[in-house]
Parts: sequence; C-alpha cells; structure tokens
Amino acid sequence: MLWWLVVIVILCVGALLYLRAEQNKRNARELEEAQADARVTIERLGGQVYQLTPRNEAARQALADASERYNAAGGQIDRANSPTQARLAKQSALEGLYYISAARTAMDMDPGPPIPTIDGQDIAGRVDEKRTVAHNGRTITASPTPSAGTPNYFPGGRVAGRPVPAGWYSEPWWKPALIAGAWGAGSVLLFTTLFAGMGGVGYDAQAFEDGTGEAALDPGYDQGGFEPGNPDTGFDNNTGTGFDSSGGGFDAF
Repeated sequence: MLWWLVVIVILCVGALLYLRAEQNKRNARELEEAQADARVTIERLGGQVYQLTPRNEAARQALADASERYNAAGGQIDRANSPTQARLAKQSALEGLYYISAARTAMDMDPGPPIPTIDGQDIAGRVDEKRTVAHNGRTITASPTPSAGTPNYFPGGRVAGRPVPAGWYSEPWWKPALIAGAWGAGSVLLFTTLFAGMGGVGYDAQAFEDGTGEAALDPGYDQGGFEPGNPDTGFDNNTGTGFDSSGGGFDAF
C-alpha cells in the first residue's frame, strides 16, 4: 500500500514540475513577444528623432521631448523582465511618436501616419480654442495649434494622477507635478481658469482634482474625439509624458 502512495506523490510532483515548466515557457514567450513589439516602435521613433531638424522653437521643443521619450523607452526595454514592463516601454515610444508628429506639424509638414492610441488618452480631452489666463503673476496660454507664443506641446494624458488636455501651451504648466510627482495647491485654480467651459475638455475641476476625468464627462462629449496621428488631439500617461529637460524652473501650481 505504501508504494502506491509513493507512486502517487511522484506523479503529483512530476505533474507540478511539468506545469511549472510550461508556465515558465509561456511567460518567456509572452515576454519575448512583448519585447519584440516594443522594439519595433522604439526603432521607428529612433529613426524619426534623428531624421528631423527643427526649424522653429515649437519643433525644437517637440523634438527634445521625442528624444527624451526615446531614451526613456530604450532604458525601460533594456530593464524589462515582464510583458507589462515591455508594454510600458512601448507606451513611452508611442508618446515620443506623438511628439514627432507635433514637430512635423509645427514645421508645416505632413504629421505622418496614424499613431496607436495611448492608454487613457481619450480621458484627458484636448484644447480646441485659444485661451490666455493670468495665474500667479504669469500669463499662460493654451492653443490647439503651435506658434511662437505656444511652443510647448503635450499629447494629452495624466500627470501625477491628473488629466492634462492635449494641446500647445506657452509653458509646460504640468512640469512641476511631473518632476515632484504631486500637484501644488494652485493647480485646481489654474485648471479652472484655463479650461472651464472649453468644449474639448468635457470634465470639471473636481474631476481634475480627483484624477477621474471621465467621471464628469458631459453625456454628449465624444471620448474618442481624437484622430490618431493628429497632434492637436488627445492622449494619456499615468507616469507623465516627455518634457524638455532643458527648460527652466517653474513655480509649483
């Protein structure tokens, strides 16, 4: 009778080892596929980063951001040891492609082929009218198009947990939160004065403060109001998208 128990134990252990080996193979295969997928996007971004030469400040800023995302994506994919981490690297590269598209638009070039939607991109909304406000002694302008006065592009998405609409800005007002990982006390007031009533931003200051964005969308608001490849429209990123690391200091909002 005892030898039957031994056989059963051996069979169970063997089955467990087999299942674990199969799971490890699946995990390795998924990681390899996710890495390969990410590298295609990273290589696409890298080729465009070094192809373009900026002809104005808006293009220079956008290309600096694209280069920053290219470097970030390269570091992420080199360290990726899970499919999730590899997908995050791809997200960074996709962000970079939106900056490339923005740079091309700023130089009156074709923005290029459509770019896949970034996670949560439809939540942040987009700037669809030019608006200038005073905040903490500074003048801040948001615009749907690039100009000498609005050279800072943001493809839309979350920064430090809060949605930031896609558009062109006189300064990267989201940068303090991107660096510190948290928003200052004046950020809700800035959001209210800059975006209240704007058609492309279908949520209010409370939804911005809560980081929910979509929770306060108007029933008629088109969450998919975003044309891939058009840098005037929206996109998301929980970790924050690229920025010009050479920029000067900013007051916390």
